[in-house]
This record gives sequence, C-alpha cells and structure tokens, in this order.
Amino acid sequence: MIVAEFEQFFLHDVYVPNSGEELVRLDYRQTWDSEFLAYCQQLQSKNPLIVCGDFNVAHQEIDIARPKPNYNKSAGYTQVEIDGFSRFLDAGLVDTFRHFHPDTVAYSWWSFRGGARARNVGWRLDNVLTSKALVGKVRQAFILSDITGSDPCPVGIEIDL
Repeated sequence: MIVAEFEQFFLHDVYVPNSGEELVRLDYRQTWDSEFLAYCQQLQSKNPLIVCGDFNVAHQEIDIARPKPNYNKSAGYTQVEIDGFSRFLDAGLVDTFRHFHPDTVAYSWWSFRGGARARNVGWRLDNVLTSKALVGKVRQAFILSDITGSDPCPVGIEIDL
C-alpha cells in the first residue's frame, strides 16, 4: 500500500492479497478486507479518497469470462471476496469503471496460460474507487486492454480537481 495525501483528497494505491491456490488464504483475505476497509473509512473521514490497484476480486459476473466454473472455487471469485468488495461500495466508495460502463464486458487481467489474453478470457480485478464526493468530478474511467507486457493491464480515471 502507498498513500499520498493531497489538499483535496487521499490517493491510495493497493495490492490486495490473493486468496491463494485452493483458497488456503481465504480467511486471511477476509481479515485483510475488513481491516483495509476500516483504514479507508478512517481516511475518508478526513478527506475524499481515491483508491486504486489490484483488488484481486471479480465483483460481478460481468467481471469474469467464466463465472460459473470459478464461483467459490477460484481465488478472486468467492462469495467471501465478493462480499468484501461490496462492503467498500456500501461504505460510500464508487467503482468508477462500473459507474461509467455498467454493461461493458472488459477485463484487466488474463492468465498467461492457454492464450487467455488472445481469447479475451479474463477477469476485471483492477479498479479505481472514489468517494461519492469525487465521482461527479470523474470525466471517465478506463481499462487499457491493448497495453501488453504483463498479465494485468493499466486501469485509470480522468478527474477534474
């Protein structure tokens, strides 16, 4: 985690731990989500928040190419992780990509195995969340899926502050 404090907002970059093969770290992940949310709420109580990074969860069926075979079997798509991410939204953060693109199928991560990226068999694991106070200033949210070189691709927002 890295947090930068600006006059008008906090900018928080995060890599949320993966639940691991065979979900061996799911309990740890659940604790992480709870403690990370409490930290984000603490920041939000002082100033609006932009939190971005790899959340390691596909929040909705639209965010994963193959939801049914992965549900509650694969790290990143268990109900525990989905509920954990939902709590961030319930706490007043907005998923900017879904805000602007509610029905768009777009992914930010593809496995290196089996040509997943070429076949667009991916997951949307990377997000930019903002406090509700900032979402009206966001001009656009995007996923740059044409940028290659790594298994994830860049995601971002354009915001007027």
